[in-house]
Amino acid sequence: KFIGPTAASMEMMGSKTRARQHMEIAEVPFVPGTSHGLQSVDEAEEVATRIGYPVMLKAAAGGGGKGMRLVGSREELRSALESARSEAQRSFGDNEVYIEKYIVNPRHIEMQILADEHGNTVWLGERECSIQRRHQKVLEESPSPLVDPEMRRRMGEIAVRVAKAANYCNAGTVEFLSDQERNFYFLEMNTRLQVEHPVTELITGLDLVHLQIRIAAGEKLPFTQEDVQIRGHAMECRIYAEDPDNNYFPSPGKITLLLLPSGPGIRRDSGMYEGWTVPIDYDPLLAKLIGYGTDRKQTIGRLIRALNEYFVGGIKTNISLFRRILNDPEFQSGRLDTGYLDRLLAKAPSAEPERSDAGIAAIAAGLFAMLDSAATSSNGTGVSQATPASGWKKAARLENLR
Repeated sequence: KFIGPTAASMEMMGSKTRARQHMEIAEVPFVPGTSHGLQSVDEAEEVATRIGYPVMLKAAAGGGGKGMRLVGSREELRSALESARSEAQRSFGDNEVYIEKYIVNPRHIEMQILADEHGNTVWLGERECSIQRRHQKVLEESPSPLVDPEMRRRMGEIAVRVAKAANYCNAGTVEFLSDQERNFYFLEMNTRLQVEHPVTELITGLDLVHLQIRIAAGEKLPFTQEDVQIRGHAMECRIYAEDPDNNYFPSPGKITLLLLPSGPGIRRDSGMYEGWTVPIDYDPLLAKLIGYGTDRKQTIGRLIRALNEYFVGGIKTNISLFRRILNDPEFQSGRLDTGYLDRLLAKAPSAEPERSDAGIAAIAAGLFAMLDSAATSSNGTGVSQATPASGWKKAARLENLR
């Protein structure tokens, strides 16, 4: 049996225009625009004039920022529509494009839901996904700095309404755009478990993959909405094989050295290993580094410490980008929107603080110790011996726990 929603639900929500049509019937608020593909430039101009510029063109079958174009004026519309249709056809085999009002400085917030085969549907809290580059999520956190308990309840209830309108079963995510006044609008539904699901697992204590299997086996949800409790704060960094110094171009190649972070409140979901050759043929995602703490400040601190421990040799990664984000005062204060990362990258990076000779010596000693243990880890039979815990890591973690 397939572990996931039915084909009918996926087909309904897989097309953004069909999803908007069904949400209109269910009286779910969504961003003003069309609920069908644009037939002509004239229609696009008429709708754009009616709802007002700026507008966003979107591929109906799209995702990951493909087939999307921001249009600021009538003069830009024709070429943007042609470009969006062409990219949508290349990416999805479907050139249907629709139009919606562009919300200036929005926040991208999504709600995790679970539904069983017996009519029970619950929401499990929101995830803040506004840290994006080229419409691709880079860092996610839960709970959102914007969302208060009342907004969370309203958003969760609407997410459940969306799921029921789609006759949805299993795990899914309902995505919203929100303005800074906490007005939010339905964006789309992802009919699967998403990359960022670990942050929800950490704040709820629920194993979402295990629950997916139990739901597919025909079991009822083992809890009700009233049982769902959100505790602490979680944040996920998507570690990509990208070169921050070369416009984030892919950086394939062999991983020659891998130093992994761990410690209190740190989780790694990863498939990479030392000696692996990262291919250029697929998505550049290497790993997910997730931090958890009692509050947002502690979570940020734990992630910064973990990122300082993380080293991937032989290829370029975006680890340095996360250090920059997490140390940025605007991010730390929670003043976020989907344009945040573009603004940050437009600024010159702050100079790295100078290290003392003693600090440099300590880092060098730690690296040489790791390299030496890697070189002598084989017992001649090709079986690796357990590497002793690093004293440097232990000392740093104890220091950060004070």
